Parts: sequence; C-alpha cells; structure tokens
Amino acid sequence: MPRIKEDITHTLEIKKSRFITYLHRTESEEDARDFIKFIKKKHPDATHHCTALIIGDLCRSNDDHEPAGTAGRPMLNVLFKQEMDQILAVVVRYFGGIKLGTGGLVKAYSDSVKEALDLATLTTVSLWKEYILTFDYTWIGKIDAALHRMDCQIESKDYDQKVVYHVLSSQSLETSFMELTGGQCTCEFVKEKAHETVL
Repeated sequence: MPRIKEDITHTLEIKKSRFITYLHRTESEEDARDFIKFIKKKHPDATHHCTALIIGDLCRSNDDHEPAGTAGRPMLNVLFKQEMDQILAVVVRYFGGIKLGTGGLVKAYSDSVKEALDLATLTTVSLWKEYILTFDYTWIGKIDAALHRMDCQIESKDYDQKVVYHVLSSQSLETSFMELTGGQCTCEFVKEKAHETVL
C-alpha cells in the first residue's frame, strides 16, 4: 500500500474560504494526535481542523463541527480510493463568509486532499532479502552486471583478500550466483528487511 515519502502542505481557496491541507506520514495514533495538536496550535484562529487517518486497519475521521459527513469522511474516502496507508490528513479551514452548502463542502474537502496527494511522492514498502556475496576480484564485472539485471541494490562493497558485497534483493539469490560462477561465489542469506521503493 502506498505511503507518502514526506509531509506535504497545500492551500486551496474556494469562495473566500481557505483550506490548508497537511498530509503527515505516521505509524501510530499517538503520533497522529500530537501532529493534530501541533496544527491546532499553529492555526488557533481557524474555523475548523478536520482530520482523516489510516494506519493499517485503523481508520478515523473527524468533521470538527462542519455538518456531519461533509469533511472527515470525504477526506478519508480520497485516502481509501488511493489505497493509502500510514497517513494523516488535516484540513484547516478559515471561513471566508460565504457558505458552500453540504455538496460544496464535500467537494472542497475532497479536492483539498486530492490536490495535496498529487504533490506527494508516494512509496511502497516490501520485504526484501539481504545477502552477503563473497567472491574473487575476477568476477566483479559479471556479478555487477547480474545484480543490475536482477534489480538488486548493493548496500556496501568491501575489497580485501576477496570482494564482499552486501546486497538487497526482492528475489532469492542463493542458486543464481553459485551457477553464474560455478561455485566460486558464496551467497549467504542474512535476514529479511523492509525496503521502501518510490512509485
């Protein structure tokens, strides 16, 4: 499920009302609560601070005194539609004196979150396998080419009596390099590791 790489702020003006959207990457409800407090302190004079939160199976939304179902839920629906995870959306509204009506509010809060998400860099996290490859210097070219072809990520390279690579891969490597080098490369599985990829 996609996550935002870093926090985003976006402002939208509709009929003199200002909607300031904050998208915050969060892994806990406690962190989300702290961020909402921070935003409320930053905008003490705002009319509303509406929120939507998704962390795994946990979903929350709050209209903050807007008519029921016109703010938090539409914001949450946008996050659901994009299949987002570990995200808090806070939309701060400064009322401009012109009422938008329930349909107008739903559209305003939805569009605010949609436009902020359009600005965000999205990532996905998957479990990759970490390996240690040990081999002679003569195999560097072939092993580099194979790692590139297999979309592996080299975390570190050590050059001593032998070459030692720490490698992350989305696929199993145990047999690949043994076959490539006729048993001249040892491939030791270390652990599974969360790997974040930009979408």
